[in-house]
Amino acid sequence: MLVRDPEKEEQVRAFFSTDLGQPTGEIVVEFVKRWSLEVTFEESRAHLGFETQRYWSDRASERSTPLLLGLYNLVALIGEKLYQAGKLKPAQSAWYRKEHLTFGDLLAGVRRGLWREFSFQTSPSYPEICLVTRAELERLAFAACY
Repeated sequence: MLVRDPEKEEQVRAFFSTDLGQPTGEIVVEFVKRWSLEVTFEESRAHLGFETQRYWSDRASERSTPLLLGLYNLVALIGEKLYQAGKLKPAQSAWYRKEHLTFGDLLAGVRRGLWREFSFQTSPSYPEICLVTRAELERLAFAACY
């Protein structure tokens, strides 16, 4: 089946199935369902090192792969909570404006959220004393997270 966006006539996509009797609508639905899984694997590769591990044994790989996928889900869940609380926004740059959060934004936001919980006090008697200003600490955290 060929699909074309009427606004972008030059872009044609082909969808197919090995089941010749499968209705065309089901073919598109199956593609859409698979897309989120593909994105999960790609984001896991790009940000968490999924499928790039080098181990001496298969068992080591069998242990780390589920752990990385679990980490992906944990970051997504914590990131969703931070987003709902208004503590997470897409990172912007001067040359690129994003409307939606990426997994990289989620990962950086979770890192920053965890680091905010740490206390960087220099004296237990005077907790308000900090050798680094709060603004400077935020800039350093941003640089480290991205």
